[in-house]
Amino acid sequence: MLGINGLLGIGKARHNRIVRRFLPAVPLLAALVAAGSAPASGSPPRLLGLGVSNGGHPFAGDSRELTTVSPNGDRLRDHAYFRFRLNRPAIVETQVVATDEVRRPAKIVWSARQRLKAGPHVVEWRPKRGIAARTYLARFVVKGLHGGKRVYGFEAPRAGRLTSGLVVRILGIEASLPQRSYPQGGPATISISTDSPGIRLQVFAYAGTGTRDPNTNAVAITPSVRLNWGKNRNAPHLVEVGRDGTWASGLYFLRATTNDGHVAYAPLILRPRRLGEHRVAVVLPTNTWQAYNFRDGDGDGWGDSWYIGGATRRIDLRRPYVEPGLPYRFRDWSATIATWLKQTGKQVDYLSDDDLEAIASGDDLRRAYDLVVFAGHEEYVTQHMYDVTQRYRDLGGNLMFLSANNFFWKVARKGQVLKRVQMWRKLGRPEAGLVGVQWVAGNQGQGEKPYVVDGDGFSRAGWAFNGTGLVPGSSFGGSGVEIDARAASSPASTVVLARIPNAIGAHDAEMTVYPGSRPQVFAAGTLDFTASLGSPAVAQILENVWRRLAS
Repeated sequence: MLGINGLLGIGKARHNRIVRRFLPAVPLLAALVAAGSAPASGSPPRLLGLGVSNGGHPFAGDSRELTTVSPNGDRLRDHAYFRFRLNRPAIVETQVVATDEVRRPAKIVWSARQRLKAGPHVVEWRPKRGIAARTYLARFVVKGLHGGKRVYGFEAPRAGRLTSGLVVRILGIEASLPQRSYPQGGPATISISTDSPGIRLQVFAYAGTGTRDPNTNAVAITPSVRLNWGKNRNAPHLVEVGRDGTWASGLYFLRATTNDGHVAYAPLILRPRRLGEHRVAVVLPTNTWQAYNFRDGDGDGWGDSWYIGGATRRIDLRRPYVEPGLPYRFRDWSATIATWLKQTGKQVDYLSDDDLEAIASGDDLRRAYDLVVFAGHEEYVTQHMYDVTQRYRDLGGNLMFLSANNFFWKVARKGQVLKRVQMWRKLGRPEAGLVGVQWVAGNQGQGEKPYVVDGDGFSRAGWAFNGTGLVPGSSFGGSGVEIDARAASSPASTVVLARIPNAIGAHDAEMTVYPGSRPQVFAAGTLDFTASLGSPAVAQILENVWRRLAS
C-alpha cells in the first residue's frame, strides 16, 4: 500500500549496549564510599534506555526511537516525551534540531538544560503550533558533575544506521500517488497521512480562469470536497479520486487541506491516451523532483536525498514531498512554464520521466513528435532515456532544454527505487554532445545576472530575437543557480545566442542552439531560465524558438 511501507520502515530496532563493570573488593568499595570519592572524569555519565513517545497514541511506524506529534491543541499527540535513565547525576542538555544538508549547521528549535539525579527521567517537549511538518532530531549532551561529557544524536547520516539520539516527526498532512503519471480518465488512488479529524480535497490545473492556488499558480477545476477523517487518524489511508475523461493531458494537483490549515499536494501528470496526440511532448523532470525531496523516510532525522550528505544510496519514487508537498522550488521552475504553455495556447502532450522510459525506441518517439521539450532540471536519466532521446535527435527530432545541468547523472531504476550510478561524462557520453552545453558551475542563486545578446549568434540565428527589440550587446532576463557552457564534446555547429559573462565566478553561462538539417536543439544554459518568463523579451525568445522547432 502506497506510503505505508516507508512509514512502517521508520522504526528499526536499536540495541542498547550493556556496560558490565567489575565491582572492586568490598573493603576497598567501603573505603571509597566513606571518603566520598568522585567518579573519574574520564568516565562521564550515560543515558540508558533512551526512548521517545507521544503519550500513548502511536501513529503507524512509530517506535521506541521515533514518535509522531501533531501540535494542534486537540490533546492527541500534542507533546513528545523523552525518557532515559542516568547511571549517575549529570547536567543534561536536550536539543531538538532541524537538520539540513550535512555541510549546513542544524537549527536548534528547542532546548532544555537540567541538573538531574541518577535514575529515570522524562523530558517533555511541547512543539508550538505552526512548526514545520518534518522530522526533528533530538540530541543530548550529558556532562558529569566532576567532568567528562557524552553526546547522543550528533552523528552525520549513516547508510543503513539510525541516529544514537531520538526523532520526533511533526505530522501535518502528507499526500502521495503510487505513480508519476496516469492515462486520461479513470480513478487515481491517493495515500493521505494526517490525524486531523477532517480534510478537504480539491483538484487544480493550469486551465481556465479563477482564483489561483498560491503555491502552484493553478486554478481549481473541481469543488472542494470534505471528508470525515476521524477514523483514519492513526495510519495512512487510501482515497480513490475520479478523473474526468475530458481532462486534457497536463499537470494537475490533488490538494488536501486539514481543518487547522496544513496543506499537501500530490502532483498528477495526465499522459495522452496514445503517443503523438499532439506533435509536441513536454517532459517533466519527475526523477529530479524526487532526488531533491528532503523528506525523511527512514526516521533518522535527516532527509532522504542525494543532497544531504552522501549516506542515501537510493530514493523511493513514491515518497510524498515535504510540506507543502511540492517539488523543490516548484513555483519558480515548473509552475512558470506550465502557466506559459496554457497562456500561449500550446497544444502538447505531457509526459513524466517514467513515460519517456516506457517508450521502446527513439524511432517510436520520432514518429510521435516533431519536438520534445525538457521543461525543467532534467538531471537524472537512465541509459534507456538517454538512448531514446539521442536516437530521436539523430532521426531529425528537435529538442528544447529549458533549464541547465541536463542529462548529468546516469541512474538505474528497479521497481519504485532509483539508484544513482555515475556522471554521464565520466562514462564516455558527455551531455554536451546531446544538449550542446553542459554544467560548469553552480551556487545558491546569489548574484544572478542578465543574459547579453551575442553578436555572432545574432548574425547567425537572428530569428531567435525577432520581435524582442534586442540587438547585440542588449541585456535581458536574469538567471543563474546552475549554469551550462560549451565543451569539447559540443557539436561543432553550436551557436551561442546569448551569454551571461562571469555568471558564477569566472564561468560564463551560454544559451545555445545547434542545427542539423535545420535548427534542432536549443538549450537555455541556466537552471532558472523559465523563472524570467515574466519578462516580455524572454517570453518572446521562447516563443520564437518554439515556433521554429515545432514547425
